[in-house]
Amino acid sequence: MSGFAPNDLEAFWLPFTPNREFRRAPRLLVGAEGVWYRTADGRRVLDAAAGLWCCNAGHGHPRIVEAIRRRAGVLDYAPPFQFAHPDAFTLAARLRDLFPGDLDHAFFCNSGSEAVDTALKIALAYHRARGEGQRVRLIGRARGYHGVGFGGLSVGGIGANRRLFGPLLPGVDHLPHTLLEANRFARGRPPRGAELADALEDLLERHGSETVAAVIVEPVAGSIGVYPPPVGYLERLREITARHGILLIFDEVITAFGRLGAGSAAEALGVRPDMITLAKGLTSGTVPMGGVMVRREIHRVLVEESPAPEWGIELPHGYTYSAHPLATAAALATLDVYRDEDLFARAAALAPVFEERLHALRDALHVRDIRNLGLMGAVELEPRPGAPGARGFDAMRRAFFGHDLLIRVTGDTIALSPPLVTGEAELELLFARLEAVLRELD
Repeated sequence: MSGFAPNDLEAFWLPFTPNREFRRAPRLLVGAEGVWYRTADGRRVLDAAAGLWCCNAGHGHPRIVEAIRRRAGVLDYAPPFQFAHPDAFTLAARLRDLFPGDLDHAFFCNSGSEAVDTALKIALAYHRARGEGQRVRLIGRARGYHGVGFGGLSVGGIGANRRLFGPLLPGVDHLPHTLLEANRFARGRPPRGAELADALEDLLERHGSETVAAVIVEPVAGSIGVYPPPVGYLERLREITARHGILLIFDEVITAFGRLGAGSAAEALGVRPDMITLAKGLTSGTVPMGGVMVRREIHRVLVEESPAPEWGIELPHGYTYSAHPLATAAALATLDVYRDEDLFARAAALAPVFEERLHALRDALHVRDIRNLGLMGAVELEPRPGAPGARGFDAMRRAFFGHDLLIRVTGDTIALSPPLVTGEAELELLFARLEAVLRELD
């Protein structure tokens, strides 16, 4: 057999995509630069989603591209079990300096899903090492998204993601979500809802606080459609978990690296968890990479005080591609770009402009709510009768094919997360195109 089979789009099974519909109307991207994608027919499509919440430094940044190219020609791979390479330690130290408090240790993996499962396993191992092996329960939140591993699905609370896969992990429970009707069209952190954190006390009463290992939440729930935390909510969760000896994990796969105008949501919102999961913006989406930032005390108990002999493994966990040389090179270059171009401060300065233009859509047809924090925004649409999600899907298709705009939709909610390098002129273009999309929806 010679040559290649015709590209009928059959062989690749796309994730989180209606594959049958995609083959009828493919949305194929062949190039990217700055805040723009390029299609096979030569159109320039404005990226209003930073790829998938990840390309914070924009596309094709020359410093990041060159760092990857250079590393690939020198060290293509180094095994992370029993061996290592210098960049892994350099990156961990850079992250230690970026994140607040004593989140001093980085455990590397390859995605947000792996980061979540890693953090949950560390939490369970930590309590067992301290002689509290009865702490096996994990608590997530309704409508939360924590990736697609069995651990992340278990603590996640999006029903459509869970229902095909059986009972998942035992002993998991969920807090209520924080989206309240009374907070519709609130700007930034909504004023009502801090008391929703008190539901944790009810769960602890029901299960016994001594059985709970960790609580995991997104500081800003992103994938479900941007739910900013009510004023005082995260602070209350921190107080309750600390009082009961429960670890608090922030899933910052979306919010870290400038999305809220700071290195992390923990820094931006002034609440320090025990662990933070990372991915996406860590390499600006260029090479898959994830990680977990861990407080000094957790690392001390599991590593420095391990009863294993010196040649023994303290934590039997890891991945073939943990701290892959290309990923660490991309991450180090990305951190340099964030620092040298002051992108976190740039995002903070752009956020008020983003908020004004976003909330100007309030009176558009079918809009039932608007939410925002930092450079994260959501336009929630009224669902079509008997067809939830159809109007949102139509908006995504119309944006791409009719207005050269790439947006993310989740159900009937349009989620916006422009790259941090977006300028005011490009932001104006983004909203002008989105307004045109909304005018066309039936």
